[in-house]
Amino acid sequence: MKRKRILTGALAAGLLLLGASIHAQVSRPYRNGSVWQVAFIKMKPGMDSAYLNYLAGDWKREQEALKSEGITLSYKVLSTESHSSGDWNLLLMTEYKDLATMESTEAKADALTQRVIGDDTKMRQGYKDRLEIREVLGVRLAREIILEPRR
Repeated sequence: MKRKRILTGALAAGLLLLGASIHAQVSRPYRNGSVWQVAFIKMKPGMDSAYLNYLAGDWKREQEALKSEGITLSYKVLSTESHSSGDWNLLLMTEYKDLATMESTEAKADALTQRVIGDDTKMRQGYKDRLEIREVLGVRLAREIILEPRR
């Protein structure tokens, strides 16, 4: 009798584990994609050309260096013409493989930026100069969701 209870208990535990295993294998029609760092920029009136020249110069040079070292995957600049006076009119987007890659390559990215742009003093001066031509309204991280075909 005692042996029968042990076998029944073992069988019940096995079925419970099997059920949990099947439940854990649920197929979802989506998966996590890359991670984007998105900066919301408001170019000051009349300063569009000055800021876009900066982006086409130092910013692009930095982005290309990060991409060639495998730190980032890609980058984009998006503009909008339809906005209110207090809203952003430019998005700066940098794509990373995932959050782990973004965080683990931070020191390497900092060193590369200093080689491409200059030391901390030069970078601080650049930040001050850009304050006159644009305002950063916020920076966000967003994960891309890849939609898979339904099976």
